Amino acid sequence: MQDHRKLGRELELFDTDPLIGAGLPYWLPAGAAVRHTLEEYIRDVERKAGYRHVYSPVLGKRELYEISGHWAHYRDDMFPPMDLGGEQVVLRPSLCPHHALIFRSRAHSYRQLPLRIAELGGMYRSELSGVLGGLTRVRAIQLNDAHIFCTLEQVADEARAALQLIRQAYDTLGISPARYRLSLPGPGGKYVADPDMWQQASALLTGILDSAGVPYEAAEGEAAFYGPKIDVQVSDGAGREATLSTIQIDFHQPEQFNLHYIGPDGAKHQPVMIHRSIIGSVERAVAYLIEAHGGAFPGWLAPVQLVALPISDAEVPAAAALVQRCTDQGLRAELAGPEHGTLGARIRAARLVPYQAIVGSKEVADDQVALRVRDGRRMDALPVAEALARIGALTAAHSLDLWDTGAPTRGHAYAG
Repeated sequence: MQDHRKLGRELELFDTDPLIGAGLPYWLPAGAAVRHTLEEYIRDVERKAGYRHVYSPVLGKRELYEISGHWAHYRDDMFPPMDLGGEQVVLRPSLCPHHALIFRSRAHSYRQLPLRIAELGGMYRSELSGVLGGLTRVRAIQLNDAHIFCTLEQVADEARAALQLIRQAYDTLGISPARYRLSLPGPGGKYVADPDMWQQASALLTGILDSAGVPYEAAEGEAAFYGPKIDVQVSDGAGREATLSTIQIDFHQPEQFNLHYIGPDGAKHQPVMIHRSIIGSVERAVAYLIEAHGGAFPGWLAPVQLVALPISDAEVPAAAALVQRCTDQGLRAELAGPEHGTLGARIRAARLVPYQAIVGSKEVADDQVALRVRDGRRMDALPVAEALARIGALTAAHSLDLWDTGAPTRGHAYAG
């Protein structure tokens, strides 16, 4: 693996500026394209799994975090409160209190559970400058977060389904987990004092991991202040480990916010709150993907999916038309004309682009395109419509393969 901090800047994915501040990277157009595509993918996965998406503010009154327990147990990692009109507001360190209030805002019957609320939302951590680095440790975080409100009887099935979503996403994205961790409380006062709650939640998570057949390690002192977690760990090229995805069982915040649903007996019952993140923070996920793929992202995720390479100035109009056809079909394409150098030089410059479309006079005359695939394969000239349909189908399927095996290949004179 390569260091994403170096490679990400070389590929113009993201950068930083001291006037913005440490731990606050900005996304350049290529990086923004990767981020947007990743976010749309995860929203679609969640939607198909029965999640309903919401938006909530990145600010909240200090009282909100006093109720949730963040102020008592997590204050050192939060930004200081801001005085506003006689009140104190805080940049949120987590999305869960907002989602608890969203649940509380409407009456719920047991027939409506489980209720799955998801959001790609901003949160903020007052990290010390010494631990900040690239995209893996930042102060402004875009989190792929969700909270499932369910009955106690539904907890195991919902948490197992969340674990399956994580594993599915990892297969699609090419993520290899370093290990699964059962994060438990440790000594000290940073945890909610409720031994029965901890024992019940820990037993549920242990059963979920055992039934899934996932090897895991227990780690004391790694739990959230309100409950134990399943953490999916990844490692970078230097062997540094970080948490990417998580599943948490929370009995604490439903009690703190007086959440309830009406059971079959007509009485009020307290739901269980499952915290779940499939890819964790978008920043950390992209950092891992940059390193894991060396900048050669899967075709569906690449910032530029196809580059059109006219052999001479005469083919530039046809190549530009090809780029527009790609754009109209939802593909990200660019034109690299002769002004950027020889054909060989342009091919080398576009080495990380999944598809290079060679446009010569013969291809223009026949409305065809000769494709070079990033893995070195060179396709026979195909009608443009067919070539784009094949690429579009692989992209829509979020395939890690760049070409279907049924497509004819051969050597090509335009190898450069």
